[in-house]
Amino acid sequence: MSQIIYKIAPEALWREAETNGRFIGAPIDVADGFIHFSTASQVRETAVKHFAGQTDLLLIAIDGNRLGEALKYEVSRGGALFPHLYAPLALDTVLWVKPLPLGTNGHEFPALEGE
Repeated sequence: MSQIIYKIAPEALWREAETNGRFIGAPIDVADGFIHFSTASQVRETAVKHFAGQTDLLLIAIDGNRLGEALKYEVSRGGALFPHLYAPLALDTVLWVKPLPLGTNGHEFPALEGE
């Protein structure tokens, strides 16, 4: 069973991760001690809550099955379980990276597996 999780990241931050060979997270991730992810059913609300009006964003799909025990689902917003990674993200777990353009009604998402 696939366990695809998603990360929204500024393009510049992600390109830096590609150069370094791993993603340690955005400043909020580093401060919290884990990388915040969302499931397909959570990621649109994450965009509204944390990235409203922001441009130059990417949507990254990750194979959660390959993250091992460092991936934990923990209670967060509204009591829902959110995926948190307690390790740097290895780039070989990334399935795809796509632009997340800002349209007139918010961010325009591609089709997501698990919706």
